[in-house]
Amino acid sequence: MKVQKLPWAGARIESGGTAIAIDPLFHFPEKFGKPRETLPPLSAFGPVDAVFVTHHHDDHFDPRAIAEFYGTGIPVHLPAESVGIADVSPLSNVRGVARGETVGIGPLKVTASWSVDGVGDPQVSWVVSDGNRTVLHCGDTLWHGWWWRIAREHGPFDAVLLPVNGAVVQLPGLEPSGQPISLTPEQAVAAAKVMKAGRLVPIHWRTVHHPPVYRESPDIPGRLARALIAAEGLTLELLENGEWIEL
Repeated sequence: MKVQKLPWAGARIESGGTAIAIDPLFHFPEKFGKPRETLPPLSAFGPVDAVFVTHHHDDHFDPRAIAEFYGTGIPVHLPAESVGIADVSPLSNVRGVARGETVGIGPLKVTASWSVDGVGDPQVSWVVSDGNRTVLHCGDTLWHGWWWRIAREHGPFDAVLLPVNGAVVQLPGLEPSGQPISLTPEQAVAAAKVMKAGRLVPIHWRTVHHPPVYRESPDIPGRLARALIAAEGLTLELLENGEWIEL
């Protein structure tokens, strides 16, 4: 199994000649300001057989890019609750997946599991297994109490892809909380440790810092490295877009 880093929170996972993309993004939302890194076209990372989306926010679900680079008819899997909320046009093959449900794509089994959205919208994490290796992609979840259940039901994990930017936001219509809506670096390491993961692949960082609308936590690489000292057996994989690891 190969795990490739896509821009922002995206990933491409390949095994046995089959590939899927999770949260592929090309059109970054203007409300978050200009991205701090270039988002390459999704075609630069290779084809996929299906797309899985953790939640319908427009920095994770980019239907225009999915249609442009993968085709309007590619199978796209969303949390079941999001199907009635998300604008899926111009996509023609969108399916809702309930938590606990498994979708088969070639040798890959993809299961919707727990995740908690920072502003209360529907969200899932995706457990991807080819029968030999298992990977978990958690979108932009915040800290929650289901880590142990995920580990029990789906672990052990060869790699976990977790958000690390601890974003604090001020969004229209929402009273500012001053609290992170995604995992901080320390929380990401703690979650990976609880789930006894072999590798932590940070996602959902570097691309945007646009105060006061969207504020990223400082010194993320340093904080990850310091937190990792107490996480015996966990390897940190800081991947650039397009880089991949083989499990």
